[in-house]
Amino acid sequence: MRKLIIVITTLSVLEAYSCKNKTEKESPKAAETVVLEPKTIDDGRISLNLNEMQKKHQLSNMRSHLQAVQEITALLSQDDYDKASKLAYSKLGSTTEMKLMCASFGDEGFEKLGLEFHKSADIMSDVLKKRNKENSLAALSNTLNYCVQCHATYKQ
Repeated sequence: MRKLIIVITTLSVLEAYSCKNKTEKESPKAAETVVLEPKTIDDGRISLNLNEMQKKHQLSNMRSHLQAVQEITALLSQDDYDKASKLAYSKLGSTTEMKLMCASFGDEGFEKLGLEFHKSADIMSDVLKKRNKENSLAALSNTLNYCVQCHATYKQ
């Protein structure tokens, strides 16, 4: 009889402990929500102080430039110099639209750098017409250097 009481007591304790753990497992604790405030990072670049519309327009332009560079690179890998040359001028060159756009931001340094970028694309377009891969890649690299300079100097 004493053994039966010990077994029943032990089982009761184990069951109570088992239920307690089950209950704790079934009711998850609420996660804490941490709200972070957006911070402006001062990375030393010059802000162009653009409004939202200008920012969207400028971002669209930069993406278009990047896409053009990617397409030119692909065309060079296929030795399609004629298409690459036309693309370099039409998408990156010193078109009237691009000149006006560079002047519209009100920052003389940005305008100058932008115009130099577009002039380098004109030169790249001419180099591509000569169908020399080494010189074409060097011209593309020169144009990309203006991208790097601009992005290192300016931000929206």
